[in-house]
Amino acid sequence: MDVSLASWLVIAVALASANLPFLTEKVFGLIPLKQPKHAFVRVFELLVLYFVVGAIAFLLESRIGSVFTQVKEFYMITVPLFVTLSFPGFVWRYLRKHRH
Repeated sequence: MDVSLASWLVIAVALASANLPFLTEKVFGLIPLKQPKHAFVRVFELLVLYFVVGAIAFLLESRIGSVFTQVKEFYMITVPLFVTLSFPGFVWRYLRKHRH
């Protein structure tokens, strides 16, 4: 797999994963709940999906070549980036007026 293709794939997966908690009332898009999801469940989903995307990126990076070691600055950048990618889903869930 090409490096550019792998990079775009990780970005696309991150964008979809970051918005998933806000687009559905199911946990991880699979497990239905009897009541609406609370905000802390959505934050927990974001945290778990952040690590899932990180694992996918690590696997793709290891298949391409050598894996770079990550230091705290890497995580200080990627966590806010992942939260920023979730902004469209947040706006759709909490800020948009839903017509019933």
